[in-house]
Amino acid sequence: MASVAELKAAIEAALTQVTTAQVAVRGAAEALTEAQQSLAAALAGSGHDAVSAAQAALTQAAQELDDCLSATVQVVEQAQTYAATL
Repeated sequence: MASVAELKAAIEAALTQVTTAQVAVRGAAEALTEAQQSLAAALAGSGHDAVSAAQAALTQAAQELDDCLSATVQVVEQAQTYAATL
């Protein structure tokens, strides 16, 4: 069985990985926002179904990234709470 210090170190290492992932998710969200803006500007006034579908897909992707980020925040909170009890 691992010692308390080893457990805390492993939790801290995992949280570092989560933080790295959060940075990547934020970067992806920013890129999607820019893509949405570019697409909207390029296709302004188009009523084509494909344009609407593309915009809806980008909106959904952005929401899913936001959901992902929210989940990782919960991971950090729960892991820190657990580590504090050790």
